Amino acid sequence: MAYAGVDTFLKGEPRAVDDLDDVDVAVFGVPYDGAVSNRPGARYGPGAIREASAWWAYLSEYKGALTNMRTGDQVDFDEFAVADVGDAPVFPMDHEATAASVTAHAATLAARAFPVMLGGDHYCTFPAFRGFLEGSGHDSVGFVQIDAHTDTVSESPVFGTDFHGSSTARIAELPGVEYDAVSQVGIRGYESPDFFEFADETGLNLFTMRDVAERGIGPVVADAVAAAAEDADAVYVTFDVDAVDPGFAPGTGTPCPGGLTSDQALEAMEVLGAHDAVGAVDLMEVAPRYDATEGTERLAAYLLVTFLERKFAR
Repeated sequence: MAYAGVDTFLKGEPRAVDDLDDVDVAVFGVPYDGAVSNRPGARYGPGAIREASAWWAYLSEYKGALTNMRTGDQVDFDEFAVADVGDAPVFPMDHEATAASVTAHAATLAARAFPVMLGGDHYCTFPAFRGFLEGSGHDSVGFVQIDAHTDTVSESPVFGTDFHGSSTARIAELPGVEYDAVSQVGIRGYESPDFFEFADETGLNLFTMRDVAERGIGPVVADAVAAAAEDADAVYVTFDVDAVDPGFAPGTGTPCPGGLTSDQALEAMEVLGAHDAVGAVDLMEVAPRYDATEGTERLAAYLLVTFLERKFAR
């Protein structure tokens, strides 16, 4: 049953990080929110996403397979092997030690399987991306960020250089990464003065919510991942759940009105999961304490399930 047994992602087999020879997808959590600038609580995200994901494993098991009623596709989650290696060790008062731990986990998994990270605040995407770059053997990696915020703050007078508003800035400084290989979708709210000029100067591929409203989420995401993949060996995808409008996903630390609908978010994951260049994915900033309905973690799990279906089960 979905509510029984050990909570692993999609009821995947618990495994050690060095025992993944016959595994397609390796999932790990990062229960860390020591780098937030607003409301804490994303440390509880990995556990909540795991628990919510059990529903789709249960459905697939007892029905033998599933029909995706959005797409009409036949889906069998037994077609790919998922292992859950647990959580990377985190150090609540030491973001550097936490980052080193996340990098080591991501690098180890990237050398063995398709890595999926459950966050945790969005700062953790920087060390996970770094680990994927190191462990995958790729010389260059593009970056697709589905998010309300750009996370391009170089340095904050309050939070310094390493917090969840600086993760993309830190990624763009890594060897083999340039802003012209970074695509951002769903950006809204307020950013730094002259941000559009910054995007033009750096080559950042910026797709705001107005672009989504005018062109549709499918074409925007297709252009975003194509731009990130153009000169890269692989693409890392990060999905901050605050990309979704808080009317659909209130369980997050920095909600911003005017975001994606649940349907648009699912379509984004369909497009991303179907792109051959995508080699890693994470789902960040789920803070379940702010959503008494448990809908945010349920949507987060569904987004990852949708992505993995497109990647491995079609």
